[in-house]
Parts: sequence; structure tokens; C-alpha cells
Amino acid sequence: MSENGTVAATENTVDTTVEIAATKDETAENTEDISYHAVEKEGSVTAIWEMQGRKHVRTIDPRSNEGKQILALFETAG
Repeated sequence: MSENGTVAATENTVDTTVEIAATKDETAENTEDISYHAVEKEGSVTAIWEMQGRKHVRTIDPRSNEGKQILALFETAG
């Protein structure tokens, strides 16, 4: 994956974004908000991308505790 968010043809990102407040340390370092994007393949979420503006910061496994929390926030927001 490249920083510009290009995804393989079999994957696509969900255009719904969940924004979660950054911690104090992240806020001091970062001027742009952190957002999370779900990557789907064949109808299921395969990854969650943490983005700072247009920059890909890290990939979160949706099966991890953090991934489950992010997905739960998305479901309650909808």
C-alpha cells in the first residue's frame, strides 16, 4: 500500500469516516485530525486504516481489541 491510499482492485474503502479524539501527546504533535477508514474485501472489513489527513499512519486489525472498539463506535454512530 502506498501513502496516497491506493488499494488493490479487490479491495475498496468505505466512505464513512469515524473520527476519534487524539490523546494529548498526539494532539501536541499533530496538527491534523486522526480518522479511521475501514477497508472491505468481499463484504467484510479486512483492515482499519488510521489516517492523519491524507497520510496513512498505521493499519489496525479489525479482530484486535482496538479494532473492535473502533468498529463498535462506528456502529453506534450510525
